Amino acid sequence: MNKVKPKKALGQHFLTDETIAARIAATLDDYKGMPVLEVGPGMGVLTKYLLDYGHDVTVVEIDEESVDYLNQNFPSLHGRILGDDFLKMDLAKVMGDRQFCVIGNYPYNISSQIFFKVLDYKDLIPCCSGMLQKEVAERLAAAPGSKVYGILSVLLQAWYDIEYLFTVNENVFNPPPKVKSGVIRMKRNDVTQLGCDERLFRTIVKTTFGQRRKTLRNSIRGLLPPGCVLPDLPVWGQRPEQLSVQEFINLTNVVTAIRGGVEK
Repeated sequence: MNKVKPKKALGQHFLTDETIAARIAATLDDYKGMPVLEVGPGMGVLTKYLLDYGHDVTVVEIDEESVDYLNQNFPSLHGRILGDDFLKMDLAKVMGDRQFCVIGNYPYNISSQIFFKVLDYKDLIPCCSGMLQKEVAERLAAAPGSKVYGILSVLLQAWYDIEYLFTVNENVFNPPPKVKSGVIRMKRNDVTQLGCDERLFRTIVKTTFGQRRKTLRNSIRGLLPPGCVLPDLPVWGQRPEQLSVQEFINLTNVVTAIRGGVEK
């Protein structure tokens, strides 16, 4: 079968540099023996190295042409090439309710959604790595105080230690994207509970970053009872990008106390 034609609607930019593919596959070296789910393998440039490195690989690919290509060129993956939409899959069912790693050269147009999906399965996914748009990769790994520190930074760093590993130039893709790419690795930390109402934590993070120019005193008002008196705390004069994960947890507990209980 001829090579697959990249499809703009699917955000496909096929990696052509095998040295980089090998480096990305090597990000899972500490997890050999654990099942791996690769997202969007395309023509399998990364898949090949995952298999060479001895990983138990399953791939999910929404593009039918790519699925046909993979079936013809990777017979060892028979029965483990899933023609499906990663964002709609029940990952626990697909992977047999066992722990597994996620990796991929992620489509730029859905990369944030992919990481929100990983977050939903954080107790099954001890490591997630791969390549995505450099701007988004930097955002995931950003520290408090950074201009790119945001919603995904906080929500993911609550549960994962995130490393920005290296940058990939545009000229190693077909077709070349208009931006650089970045490779990251997320390793599950030891946190099992945040020590706050986790649903409210998520709401506070999204609400405050949705109004990131405002101080927390103003951006959080909509989550509090009308006319309530705020305790005298320095946090109200800060903006969300100044708060660490732990400070967001502390803020969640303050808001819970003001509201008189845990969010239902």
